[in-house]
Parts: sequence; C-alpha cells; structure tokens
Amino acid sequence: MNFARVAASAVAAWVVSLPVGFFVNEIVLADLLAANAAAMRPREALMANLPFGFAAALLGFFVFAYMYAKGYEGTNGTVEGIRFGVLTALFVSCFGLLWNWVVFPISGMMALATIVDRVAEMALYGAIVGTIYKPAARSARRPVTVA
Repeated sequence: MNFARVAASAVAAWVVSLPVGFFVNEIVLADLLAANAAAMRPREALMANLPFGFAAALLGFFVFAYMYAKGYEGTNGTVEGIRFGVLTALFVSCFGLLWNWVVFPISGMMALATIVDRVAEMALYGAIVGTIYKPAARSARRPVTVA
C-alpha cells in the first residue's frame, strides 16, 4: 500500500468536498433544507459546529482512501474509485441516511435528495481517490544465497 498516495488522495478529495458541500447545501438543497428547518440546528449552532464537521470529514476521507487502497484491484483507478464511491454511498444510505428519515422529522423528499446527493458526491470523491492513488512499487527481491 502506498500510504503517501492514500494521504494525498484523501486530502485532495476533502479539499474538493468543501466547495461542493457549500454548493449543494447553500444552492441545490437550500429550499429543502429550509422546508425541513424544524429538524435542523439553528444556523448559528450549525456554524459553531462546522469546524468539527470539517475535521470529521477529513478523518472520514482518510478512512475512505484507506479502504479504497485495501480493495484496489489494479484496473482503471478512476472507474474503480467511482464504483467504490457509489457502493460506499449506498452503504451509508442504508445504515444512516434512511434512518435519519425514520428517526427525525424530515420529509421523504429531503431523505431522497440527500441520498441522491450522497451517491453523486461519493462517486466524485471516489473518482478523485481512484485517480490519485497508485499502489507502492514493489521492490525486486533478490534471492538470498547461503555460502
């Protein structure tokens, strides 16, 4: 495993996620978020917690990149990354995002939009990780001779 490339791909995906997250939440989903505001933190509290969210996302991208590297099959990295991202998003959706709809008073449309967004974003981040990650070069082992 190439840990330097795991780190580089994690940081690159995280950096891309910052403007993407702003665009999605402040523009694309703004109306749905406003319609479901009763289930959300007030904006001031959200903004106060944002640094923790950014730190958690960075840690999550390191885990995401590490898991990708562990499962890397050696084919086209970008395609493998997209597939990995989509599967990861579906996993998170089934165990988390759908449960948000079950537990919290958000609309079905909000839950669906969140899942669609998660699949699209994770496909993008998977493509970034898959494009940047390359396995470490294997060193040629010389046979040991015993004299």
